[in-house]
Amino acid sequence: MSTKNVLHIKTSINGDASKSNQLSNSIIDKLKNTYSECAVETLDLSKNPLPFLTAEMYQAFSTPKDARSLTQLEVIQPSDMAIKQLKNADILVLAVPLYNFSIPANLKAWLDQIARANETFSYATGSPQGLLTGKKVYLAIASGGVYSEGMMKAYDFTENYLRTVLGFMGLTDVSTFRLEGIFVPNIGEQAVSKALETVEEFSF
Repeated sequence: MSTKNVLHIKTSINGDASKSNQLSNSIIDKLKNTYSECAVETLDLSKNPLPFLTAEMYQAFSTPKDARSLTQLEVIQPSDMAIKQLKNADILVLAVPLYNFSIPANLKAWLDQIARANETFSYATGSPQGLLTGKKVYLAIASGGVYSEGMMKAYDFTENYLRTVLGFMGLTDVSTFRLEGIFVPNIGEQAVSKALETVEEFSF
């Protein structure tokens, strides 16, 4: 048993009614029961979204730290804060609803703010190297249809994309939980209980 710092990121526009939030909350509960001390910081991007990437931000990212202007320091403050939160976390729990076959725009904005050269990845060795190593990631993905298998699997651009971009930054230890088929007859009725049971049976 040990203390763990957990960053819980929510992205759904549906608040308490969100199935991805319900699934991620169950993961948080399981983590609290697993570790003697579990400090959870929650970031709800649907309520407090990070700004979309701009040319000014990108230029500030590319400017050496000691050469940044006051304006540049101000414009990258949201990015600096997001990276600090992530670096402080031992465990990342991402609640992700599938919107139009992909992730919510607010999550993409967060990823664009944290994916920064020499902060979360580096080309110092000549090839990309992730700098956020030694952390555990749990994905809680919810969808109206079934996308983890079958004919719709090719239309799912959530898990593969997230594993790719997170892995690029060194976050390669990823486990995925699915709450899917919510709107599918004969499947939706059991979707929530089936997903929560999967979390309960998982060895954290």
